[in-house]
Amino acid sequence: MEDVSRRGLLKASGVVGAAGAAALVAPATPWTWSPAQSVPGYGSGTNPREVWDEEADPVIARLLDRGEIPKVNSLLRGWTKNGQPLPAGLPTELRDFMEHARRLPAWTDQDKLGAAVKFNQKRGTYLGVLYGFASGMMSTVIPKEARAVYYSQGGADMKDRITKTAKLGYDIGSLNAYAPDGEMIVTCLKTRMAHAAVRHILPGSPWWKHSATEEVPISQADIMVTWHSLPTTVMRNLQKWKVPIAPDESAGFLHSWQVTAHMLGVEDQYIPKSWDAADGQAQQVLDPILAPTTEGKKLADILLDLGMNLDLSLLSRPVLGALTRFMLGDRIADWLAIPREPVWTPLLETAWGPYVAVREGLLNVGMPKEAYWLFDEFLRQFVLFYMSELRMPINITIPAMNNPHYS
Repeated sequence: MEDVSRRGLLKASGVVGAAGAAALVAPATPWTWSPAQSVPGYGSGTNPREVWDEEADPVIARLLDRGEIPKVNSLLRGWTKNGQPLPAGLPTELRDFMEHARRLPAWTDQDKLGAAVKFNQKRGTYLGVLYGFASGMMSTVIPKEARAVYYSQGGADMKDRITKTAKLGYDIGSLNAYAPDGEMIVTCLKTRMAHAAVRHILPGSPWWKHSATEEVPISQADIMVTWHSLPTTVMRNLQKWKVPIAPDESAGFLHSWQVTAHMLGVEDQYIPKSWDAADGQAQQVLDPILAPTTEGKKLADILLDLGMNLDLSLLSRPVLGALTRFMLGDRIADWLAIPREPVWTPLLETAWGPYVAVREGLLNVGMPKEAYWLFDEFLRQFVLFYMSELRMPINITIPAMNNPHYS
């Protein structure tokens, strides 16, 4: 009954677009992941595909309907630090929501967040590439995410959209991510409000309605799918590469992302309590839904041109394509029409393992110095590019329209 009422409320408030363009509705699939595997260890077990954000959605919807989003974005432009007071002049209902939503969950463990800092310091050379080309490229074969990005306002300027997404990975890896002088709480809350806006306005796009398999985008399940494309996918790859990780640092890295899920508006009952629980949930919500879409292929092309017009020879499209094939496998690379590179693909397949072993101090010989240098230089160039993109202040805004190219 709760789910039916929620959907009815969204329809009544105009979240679903104009009548006459019937959206395709995917067959209902049971939600079997147990809330006993969640951070609190209990929950209602409600299917997260039918749950959105009951706190943020009505507030942002009313601001959109009253035309107040441009003013709000202007006021929030200078709000960048976790401990910074909210700016004066915000609508009262928005201020009340933000003051509540900026609080860390009661179960936040500062010691674990400290261990996450150690993890990020040691694995930073891997994390940037994994976030970019395991997680980032995976997003192009998550059908709901690809369509939502492509037809929403963010799809109109993908370079700006990619940079704002990268900020999340950058902020969570910083030394002071959740400290008063850090920015992760701000980044999460602004992203949460942007999601709420997309839920309200994207169903008004006839392009999205004709391609979507749902009536309302960005459900709690969708957010967790994206979540698994980040920390779960990172951990899967690090384990595949046999990177040794101290148990406390592994737990800390997971905890930093558990807190992030909460700050993005995910109900605690859907946040996995352990890596085993996360992998089990990913096997249900992420792995089976990966598929190619027209929109995803176009987004992948944009990502693969990341290094275009830059004096960074190792960020060429062939290299990035080979890295995508290596990290995500032949099936996804074929979906995205990424060719098998004659040099880089076999080099990655044969030399990446020894390269990681050398970096981790587990192997002193076993690979040509030239191959080691190539991999090290690639990581260096990628980090340089990544940092240069994030050097200027990045302002995450609440969208007030869909992609104007598909209006």
